[in-house]
Amino acid sequence: MAQDLKAMYKTIVSDAFPETLTIILGEEKLVYTRRTWRLDGEEKGLRYGENPDQPAALYALQSGSLHVGGLPWRNAGDAIVSALTEGQMIQAGKHPGKTNLTDVDNAANILQYLTERPCAVIVKHNNPSGCAWTHEGIATALEKALYCDRIAAFGGAVVCNRPFTKEAAELVAANYFEVVAAPAFEEGTIPLLQSRKNLRIMELPGLGHLEDLTKSCFLDIKSLADGGLVLQKSFTNRILKNSDFLPATAKTKDGLEVCTRKATTEELDDLRFAWAVEAGVTSNSVIFAKDGVTTAIGTGEQDRVGCVELAIHKAYTKYADCLAFKEHHLSLYELTQKAQNDAKALDSLAIINEKTKQAHGGLIGSALVSDGFFPFRDGVDVAMKEGVTAIAQPGGSLRDAEVIVACNEHTPQVAMVFTAQRSFKH
Repeated sequence: MAQDLKAMYKTIVSDAFPETLTIILGEEKLVYTRRTWRLDGEEKGLRYGENPDQPAALYALQSGSLHVGGLPWRNAGDAIVSALTEGQMIQAGKHPGKTNLTDVDNAANILQYLTERPCAVIVKHNNPSGCAWTHEGIATALEKALYCDRIAAFGGAVVCNRPFTKEAAELVAANYFEVVAAPAFEEGTIPLLQSRKNLRIMELPGLGHLEDLTKSCFLDIKSLADGGLVLQKSFTNRILKNSDFLPATAKTKDGLEVCTRKATTEELDDLRFAWAVEAGVTSNSVIFAKDGVTTAIGTGEQDRVGCVELAIHKAYTKYADCLAFKEHHLSLYELTQKAQNDAKALDSLAIINEKTKQAHGGLIGSALVSDGFFPFRDGVDVAMKEGVTAIAQPGGSLRDAEVIVACNEHTPQVAMVFTAQRSFKH
């Protein structure tokens, strides 16, 4: 039985979906074609959907365009993941399922706003576990993204916006990932990556010019459990440069206008980076970032202060885990287990915990973004205790003034800016 259970994850589930899908909106028509690939001598579609017992099919826009609302909508030639060909699937591994492709797609969704520097993002369960934006090359960006959250990165999808290098390939080969996607692969990288037989390797040229995506939107379709549909224009990030942030100002109940100190250029860079990553994170969410690297990601909580607290807890755990791995080649869990019967390991664990406490889980000096406004000052107060120096949030809360005052009351004072847009993703 155990062997049968393992087999379900490798089995390609046949589907009965038609070859074409047509959507008619008023007088306009979009025609999609079902995607399959000739692999191992067989014609194969998606391995399965979100789960092994869910048949699924991938469709790519073949023809038609929208002019609804006078907006610039994406056309057939803009496809990246849905346009994946056999030639671009350098190694199919266990053959991609729905989540493999949607992880890559959400990475592209994030990377479209981070094209000016080499950037790597690791996505797991359609949320980034780590992201890094650097001038030092793609291998450095990938290493930093990995150590944002080494635990969650296990089995994730690695996606980059620059050609994959040998150094980056060596890092992937030394760890377990499900997918690697890049606009190109430098000579010598493919054999290194292929040492991982189940790794899916995708060469997607569109990842090299993602800035084109910021100029258009797509039809975002949400299916309801009752079979209904909700159509919306896709989210578009309005923060494409530092000057797009607005000063955080508000009036108190007494009519006094309050504002925070101005954010530095470095803080604005980190806030803009984190806000781009935020576009790919399930709400309610907050992101801590420092020097172009995510230091903590709080995902999918119902209350905002709880989300901040969760992100902080994760930061402490991941920071301690990285110390344990770098210093002892053990995970935090393995070191904790060993410490139960080994006095030396127990001393090492105590040292790591103290280092983590002193460093506040690596959060000191971080910038923080929130996908929705702060309804109370509690979330801001909790974040500032960990050493946050700058905050970006949509603004628009009845308690904006109270939140701004909280930033000014803190020592040292914390900068705050408004994005003037919310970034919920459900």
